[in-house]
Order: sequence, then structure tokens, then C-alpha cells
Amino acid sequence: MTNDPFYRRNYIIRGTVILIVLLFIVRLFWLQVIDQSQKEKADNNALLRQVVYPSRGLVYDRNGELLVFNQPIYEVTLILREMKQGFDTVAFCRCLNIDSTEFAERMAQIKDKRRNRGFSTYTPQIFMSQLSKQDVASLRETSYKYSGMGIRKRTLRGYNYPYAAHILGSVGEVSQSDLDRDSYYQAGDYAGRDGMERTYEQRLRGEKGVEVIMRDSRGRIQGSYHDGEEDVEAIAGKDLHLTLDIRLQAVAEQLLNGKVGSAVAIEPSTGEILALASSPTWNPEILVGKQRSEQYSRLLADEGKPLLNRATQAMYPPGSTFKTIQSVVCLQEGGITPNTMYPCSGPGSTPIKCTHHHGSPVALLGAIEQSCNPYFWCAFRDMLQKEGYGNDNEVFRKRYNLWREDVMKFGLGAKFDHTDISEQSTGTIPSEKLFNRTYGQKGWKAITIRSLSIGQGEILATPLQLANQAATLANRGYYITPHINRELTDDPQLRHETGMKAEWFELTAEGMHRVMTNGTGRWNNIDSLQMCGKTGTAQNPHGKDHAIFIGFAPMDNPKIAVAVIVENAGFGATWAAPVASLMMEQYLTDTIKRKPLFNKIANAHFTTAHDTKQ
Repeated sequence: MTNDPFYRRNYIIRGTVILIVLLFIVRLFWLQVIDQSQKEKADNNALLRQVVYPSRGLVYDRNGELLVFNQPIYEVTLILREMKQGFDTVAFCRCLNIDSTEFAERMAQIKDKRRNRGFSTYTPQIFMSQLSKQDVASLRETSYKYSGMGIRKRTLRGYNYPYAAHILGSVGEVSQSDLDRDSYYQAGDYAGRDGMERTYEQRLRGEKGVEVIMRDSRGRIQGSYHDGEEDVEAIAGKDLHLTLDIRLQAVAEQLLNGKVGSAVAIEPSTGEILALASSPTWNPEILVGKQRSEQYSRLLADEGKPLLNRATQAMYPPGSTFKTIQSVVCLQEGGITPNTMYPCSGPGSTPIKCTHHHGSPVALLGAIEQSCNPYFWCAFRDMLQKEGYGNDNEVFRKRYNLWREDVMKFGLGAKFDHTDISEQSTGTIPSEKLFNRTYGQKGWKAITIRSLSIGQGEILATPLQLANQAATLANRGYYITPHINRELTDDPQLRHETGMKAEWFELTAEGMHRVMTNGTGRWNNIDSLQMCGKTGTAQNPHGKDHAIFIGFAPMDNPKIAVAVIVENAGFGATWAAPVASLMMEQYLTDTIKRKPLFNKIANAHFTTAHDTKQ
């Protein structure tokens, strides 16, 4: 029996059968449990999973005015596998007003798995987006000609005001880097590209949902699968409430129309940005929909550089507005007292001349009121040289570093931390290292860097920093980091103390009040508002000087601090001060009574660059 060959074959056959059965079991386990691709293909024949896009969060100003809302648009999708059942390409192209070449290009983009990470012939692929209801009307009427086509509703941004483009930002189609960085996105999705839309993208975008739809063997929609039990509801994005006052923003942009410059207004006690205007600018509506790409390219090519946010990115010498900081620092470090007096010979003064004649000698309050250059040069010199120069200039350099540290406590020379303003320039308060490199460790003294005393030379500041400087003076020695989202206001880490005596700030505020009542700002003063200000004219090596103004009001318990720069406009008292004064009037009284002044400034043009408000 054991020698029977058929007996041994019996074991071989049984073993072969068992092995085959095991292979089938393993294969079925792989297909049904491990590898989900076959299940997905089967499900896709019967089920259609459609992304449900959430509504983007709305944006409001500080008074509850709706600034940014959502408006419906449509996109056309194609399921490539189903197009084989019959698809009238010619009629389809005619309805969308495209030719066969563009159709082929779009199909190639869909099939490019590198760019289209979610590509599958079984699922809807975006063929064309940002279409209006009218654009898709003819497609709906003739949908039977286009097997595999779907029309999906989306939303685009809409704007109630043609202002605040730099602040609000825009929404555009995601880039390849967005797709690589965040799995939330798929090709054809939209995301914030700049401004608050980008800063608060994750908050505003919400969470996508899924709708599962059942189809028959011919792909026809039969209704919701399991009565929607497997659907996932989209979650709308959260609304955003800004610190911005849109009426004040509108006034600022109207006054800057036809000019190159910027205006920033801050509520001193909170650091909330009330207005942040940069000119030239554009109507945010033009960067919406199918026109976005063309309009963005046009803005990018504009010689006026409207895409540059001058309020936070452009840097200027602060000019005479810097004298307000100089007065506090020189008092704090013992270079002067409130009663220290220096002579002034007007335009004949040396080594720094005064721009006009006034009484001499002059003390601090008169020097601020009359913007006396010789006074602040002497104060700066005596503060730096108070303890002499020492060996290898070490004592003098120590005093300079002390001065620099004090100046930077006003928010100059560095970007603001813990803020939602992402596009910032640092400005410049020159370091000892810079001067050592330029002149040698022993080669520079007060006379070498005298231009710093009046806000010229190597000092640079952004308009946002200058507005924050005004807020620090208004608060008598501290500032709250400027921000645009109202939810940030109560963050304790935003408060920054200068550590300098409040009495020095009181003296400086009194001097700034005199500027508006008797000095260079008197023509733009409103007595009832108790305005405090400082005009400035910053030298510009590339053309006419820049007009600058900083100020706040009222003098006691200030509600608004402002900085204005108008490039190539000349005197700060002539062009920057009126802009700031009118902004203060608007915010504090909710109206502008000085209509002739408003019209004069708003209608003045210093540049061919234009606002895109059409």
C-alpha cells in the first residue's frame, strides 16, 4: 500500500488544492481588507462622493459693518471614465466659449498627477471654475449631451466697500506649494493669498464636507445614499472682526488719492489699527473671479507699485517727527533738563542750520514748537558726550548704545512681534557696529552722526512704526503692539513699557500741542479736539522731499494716534498734516466739516500712479 504510486499522488493533489485555496483566501483578504482600491472602484461605480465646500468666514469692521461676504459661483467637473459613454465635445466647448485647443490643454492639466494630486478617472475633476450662473445656464439645458459632467456650486469673495485692499487681501487658486504643504487642499481649491485672508486662512476656510450620492448601472443619479447617513456636513469658516473703522479708512484713501504715500491710525490705549492706507491702491473687487490673474499681472507691472504696502513695508527718514523721541530720551538720560537753553541763529546756524528764524535762545517746549534743528543737535551732542569719550571712544560708544536702546523702546528699528501684520519692514536705528565699520572704532563722534539728532541720516522707519511712536507718546510711555484682529487686544504680552518718566512725556505732549496752536501745524488745528502733532520734512535724494506728520488727539486721554507720509510733496505742514488732521476730525466727530480743505487735499495729484477703483 505504501508503495502504491497513486497513494502518493493523492497527497500531492490534496496539497495542491489546499495551496490554491489558501492563495485565493490570501488574495481575497488582500483585495477586500488590505487593498481598498478595488473596493473604491466598485463603490465609485455605484456611489459618487462629492466635496461640499464650506462658506468662508465673513469679515466685519470694528463697528459691525460687513466688509467681505460670499457670492455664489459655479465650477464644471468631469468624470473621465464616464465621458467614454458619449460626450459632445464640440457643443461643450461652444457653451463654455472655448476652442478645442483649450479643451485639450485643460484635459492634460487634469491628468497631470503631479499637479493634480487627487486625480482619478472615477471621481469628479475640476474642468473650469469661477463661472457665473449665466455661464452654466446653457450647460444645464443640454446636460444630456455631456456624460460625466457635473456642475458644482462654490463661493467667491464680494466686497461692500472699494477700500482696504492691502489689509483685507484676496483669495485665489492654491499653488503647488500649498498642495504640498497642506493635505486639506486639492487642485482647484481657493485659499487666502495675502492680507488678512492669508493670515487667518485656517480660521476663515472652515472644514469641507462630503455628500455621498447613489448611481445606477448607467451612472444616473438616484439620490442620497442611505438617506444621507454617510454624508459629512461642511463647517463654515469663523467670522473675523477687525479693528478697522471702514469710514476712517475711506477718508484716508480718498485723501491719498493721486499721491504716493500712506496713513496709519491707531487707538493708543489698545493698539488697535483704525486705518491703514497705502497709495496707490486698488478696489479689492478686481482680484475676484476669472479676471484675477489678468488684473494681478497689471498691478504687478504698474510703475506706482500698488501691491507694495507702503504703510508697513516702505521705510523713510522720520525727519523732524523724530524730535519728539529725542526730547524724551535726552531728558531721561540727563543730556538736558526742561529748562536747558541753546542759541539758534536760524539758517545761519552751524553745524546744522535751522529752517527758519525764531526767538533765541530756546528751551525744550519752544524747540518742539518751532522745530529748532540746532536745539536738538545740541541736546543729542550733550547727551552722548555727558561722560566724555574715554579710552578708544568706549565711554562715548556706551552712551550711544544707551541712546539707541531707548529709541528702540518706541517700537523703531525692528519688526513688531505677536501681531497679525505679516508684511513688515524693520526700519533702521543704526548700530555701533555700523559706525565702527564705516569710521573705525575711534573715528566717530557726535559731530560725525549729527544728522541722527533730527531724524535724518541712517535712521529709517515705516509709517506703522511712526504711528506707534505717536501712540507711545500719547500713552505717556507705553504702547500696545499694533494689530488688526480685535481678539488680540487683551493679550498681555502685547504691552511694552519704555521705562521712562511720565513727566518727560507730559512735557513733549505739551510741546506737540503748541505745534498745533502756535507752530507749524496751526493751520490744521481744531481747538476743540486738543490736537497734538509734529510736522516733518524728510530729505529725499531721489527727488522732492517727503511730507511727514505724526500726532494724536485729544491731548488728555487720547483716542487716536496718526502718522502720514506723502512722498515728494514737500513740507509736512502743507500736505501730511492736513491729511492727519482730517482723519482725526472724522474719527472723533464722525464727520468732516472742513469740506474745502478735504476737497483740496483729495483732488491734489503728485503722481501719475492711480488708484484702481473702477
